[in-house]
Amino acid sequence: MNEIWTLIETTAIAGIGGTGLGGIIGALFKKDSKKTVSLLLSFAGGVMTAIVCFDLIVSALETKVNIFIVSLGICVGVLLVYLLNLFIDKATNHEVHHIDKEHPQTADDLDEIIHSNHLSVHIQKNDTKLSLFIAGTIMACAIALHNLPEGMTIGASFANTKGILEGSALVLAVLIGLHNIPEGMAICVPLINGGIKRRQAILITALSGAPTIIGALIGYMIGDIGKIGLALSLSFASGAMLYVTFGEILPQSILMYRSKLPAFFVIIGILVGLIVIYV
Repeated sequence: MNEIWTLIETTAIAGIGGTGLGGIIGALFKKDSKKTVSLLLSFAGGVMTAIVCFDLIVSALETKVNIFIVSLGICVGVLLVYLLNLFIDKATNHEVHHIDKEHPQTADDLDEIIHSNHLSVHIQKNDTKLSLFIAGTIMACAIALHNLPEGMTIGASFANTKGILEGSALVLAVLIGLHNIPEGMAICVPLINGGIKRRQAILITALSGAPTIIGALIGYMIGDIGKIGLALSLSFASGAMLYVTFGEILPQSILMYRSKLPAFFVIIGILVGLIVIYV
């Protein structure tokens, strides 16, 4: 039972604490530096890539299950997050005027990834409370799509280390917490600009990180039921995280700061991830 509480506390700090800190920064400054956020996302994406490819997937293969089971788990993780993202995009993008057939197929700003721009449109129109609630729910679902697989990677890695918070599990928790800071900023700023009080905006922002805990518990419980469960938990979480990293985080970092520098930060992140795994 102590293992579960340790996992909950760790992911709460990474999920709720990370987005909450971002919300506080957003509330204080009401702006963010695209260059800083871009490089932070690039570095985090590089480290996550290294840990997924050289630790989580390797650990899944070391369970001695069939390679095709591991491959299937990765594919299912990628496909599920992709389809859920696609569903939300199709349902909401038409409401944001600048998103049309000429718009890039990937998000071109952080608020598009988490759909805070969708909520901003409703606030600007002074829509009904029901419309704002629906828009807020959609934003929460979009955030959950990222936080669930992030949490699962922590939970699966935690199960792989037999309930000991060390190595990749600890690094992932720290990285996810850092990655959630710019997300928290992107959530909080449009809420405040829409007329919501700062304290309420920070609270809403912090609570948006709660799905990380759910994802961690799912990853840990699946990984704790035997070697096949562990292999599936590690591979599914790896696939989901690979999609989030390569389908959202890295394209976003390049679009936010159009230079070669994000690529170097990805490489630095990969090297740091390797050092963490093998030192």
